[in-house]
Amino acid sequence: MPSTVLRGDVPPHQSRILQDILDETAEEVEERRLVTPQAKLERLAAAAPAVRDFKAAIVRPVLAVIAEIKAKSPSAGTLVVAYRPSSIATAYEAAGAAALSVLTQRSRFGGWPDHLALARRATRLPVLRKDFVTDPYQVFEARAYGADAVLLIVAAMERTLLVELLALVRRLGMTALVEIHTTGELAVAAEIGADVIGINHRNLKTMTVDTGLTARLRPRVPSGTVLVAESGIREAADARRMRAVGADAVLVGESLLRAEDPRELIREMTRAERP
Repeated sequence: MPSTVLRGDVPPHQSRILQDILDETAEEVEERRLVTPQAKLERLAAAAPAVRDFKAAIVRPVLAVIAEIKAKSPSAGTLVVAYRPSSIATAYEAAGAAALSVLTQRSRFGGWPDHLALARRATRLPVLRKDFVTDPYQVFEARAYGADAVLLIVAAMERTLLVELLALVRRLGMTALVEIHTTGELAVAAEIGADVIGINHRNLKTMTVDTGLTARLRPRVPSGTVLVAESGIREAADARRMRAVGADAVLVGESLLRAEDPRELIREMTRAERP
């Protein structure tokens, strides 16, 4: 299947999507900070179960599937009505997923931090906190709830803050999945020493999707970097194409949550061997 590019004029309101989500997320963080101060979170993080190695889990002879758990998304709407993160996590593990990605952003994705703990307790897989993380509070919160990895989006913050959060994630023993969408963002990720990079095919400012992006950017990714292809991967053929151009893993959400048999889809995707 050829790569998909969805284009067209971008309405003014769409160009603010990322900033709106960041603003909403910041409000959610402040609400939680009033209930649980950061000092308490730091103590909880220190007492959390040992970190599972997310990076090692997604480096395999075959393509690794990071299976995503979320109730809804801005682009697809409601995905799961009776949303039980633990049940979904168990099914994903049984199907051969290498790791889990759990959405914890509330306003757009219907997530909560405690969904991390629910998914992690139900499986032996490492768990990624997928959110719009721009505050050290969220990193400590991720570890306190059992996260083994944290998503850091280059487009969501200034370089100085990105460096600070990357260092904090590593200090707590977790993996940082540093997400990029452009050549410039990839350069930033490489400069700060990101060793796990996610290429998001979705432009978070316009919500357009370009599944050919991994193939175009892969030659610029530093040698030795673990590469994750994200968004727009709907079937096994898409996953095989990502593997063929050098991806170590794919992060798959909507297609698994909508699939009649998500277990079979994961199994088909993981059959893609290293080229």
